[in-house]
Amino acid sequence: MHVTPSAEPDIERAGRRNARVLALCQALYTSSVSIDLTLTGLVGYTLADDKALATLPFSLITVAAALTTIFASFLMARIGRRAGFALGAAVGAAGGAISVHAIIIHSFWLFCCGTATVGVFQAFAQYYRLAAADAVDAPSKGRAISTVLTGGVIAAVLGPALAAWSRDWLAPITFAGSYALVTLLGIGSLALVLFAYRNVAPPHASTAQADVDDAKARPLARIVTQPIFIAALANNAIGYMVMMFVMTATPIAAVACGHTIGDGARIIQWHLVGMYAPSFFAARLIARFGVLRVIGAGIVLSAACGAIALAATDLPHFYAALACLGIGWNFMFVGGTTLLAQSYRSSERAKTQATSEFTTFACTALASLCAGQLLARFGWHVVNASIFPALAIATCATLGYAWTRARTPAPAAAGAL
Repeated sequence: MHVTPSAEPDIERAGRRNARVLALCQALYTSSVSIDLTLTGLVGYTLADDKALATLPFSLITVAAALTTIFASFLMARIGRRAGFALGAAVGAAGGAISVHAIIIHSFWLFCCGTATVGVFQAFAQYYRLAAADAVDAPSKGRAISTVLTGGVIAAVLGPALAAWSRDWLAPITFAGSYALVTLLGIGSLALVLFAYRNVAPPHASTAQADVDDAKARPLARIVTQPIFIAALANNAIGYMVMMFVMTATPIAAVACGHTIGDGARIIQWHLVGMYAPSFFAARLIARFGVLRVIGAGIVLSAACGAIALAATDLPHFYAALACLGIGWNFMFVGGTTLLAQSYRSSERAKTQATSEFTTFACTALASLCAGQLLARFGWHVVNASIFPALAIATCATLGYAWTRARTPAPAAAGAL
C-alpha cells in the first residue's frame, strides 16, 4: 500500500509515541538489570566455591545476550517488534524466578542459569532504541534514540534503591526478594508492550522507493566495510565493552578497598545516572555540534575514568571515575547508534542490526568475563589501565570515518552529522 504524504505526519506521531512507550520499557528493563548489577557479584561471591568465579553470573547476562541477539533481530523481522519485545520480557521474568529458586537452594550454577536467562531479555531490549530510530525519518533518529535511553534515568535512581529495599522480602533468605522483583519488572514490561506498543512501519517503507531498496539490497560484506558502519560499531562495541569491564569490577573493588556494600551500591547508582541522564540533551548536542564531536567527547570522558581511578581509591575518586564512565558511554553509544541507523537501507535492517548487536555483546561479554579474573589476579589498577588501548581503537575508527566523510560526503549522512 502506498503511503500518501498526508499519512506521513500520522506515522511520525506514532513513531514518537512508540519512543515514549519504549522509554518506559527501558526504565523497567534497566531497573531489573541494575538489580543484577548491584547484587549479582555479591551473590555470586557468596554462592561460588571459587571466588574468582564471583562475576561469572553477571557476565553470563552479556554472554546470553550476545548469543541471542542475532536470533532476536531475525525473529522480530518475521513476527514484528511487539511480539518480540513481549517474548523478551516474559523470558526476563522467568529468569528472575529461576534466580530466586537458586538462592533459596544455594546453587551457584542454577543462579548462573537464571542470570543468563535475564540476558535473553537484554538481547531483545537492546533493540528498543533501534525500533524507535527506525520508526522516524533521518533528522529525528538521534532524538528518538535519546528519548528511549532517558528511561534509564528512572532506573538509575530507583534500581539500586529497589535492590536494597527488596533484598529481605523473602527473609531470612537474603537477596532472594530482589530477584523476585526482577520477575515483577519483567511482567510489567510485558504488560506495557502488549497494551501500549504498536508496530509502526518506517517512513516511506511502503513506497516505491522501498521496492527499489529491496532490489538493491547490498551484501553484508559491503555494508560492514563502510567507514560509517565501522565507526558506529567501534563506538557501540568499545564504549559498551569499556563501561561493562570497569562497572562489573567496581562493587567488588570498592569493598576490597575498604568501602561498604552500601558505598558500592551508591557508586553504581550514580554511575547509572551518568549513563542515562545525558540522554535528555544528547540529541541537542548532536544537532548543534555534530555526532562526531559528541562521540569524541565520550571517548575523552571514558579515558578520564581510567585516569581518575588510577589516581586514588577513596570514595570521591570512585564516584568521579564511574560518573565519567557513564557519561562517556552515553555519548559514544548514542552517537554510535545514530551512525548505525544511517548505515543501512530498510531492506538491510535485520542483518545489519544483528551484526552490530552481536559484535557489541560478544565484545562486552568478553570484557565482563575478564573483569573478575583480572581484578582477582592483578587488582583494580590493572583493570583501569586496560581500557586505554580499546579507546584508542575507537578513536582511530571515528577519525577514519571523519576523514572519509570530509573527502566524499555520504548522502546517507547528510543533515544529521
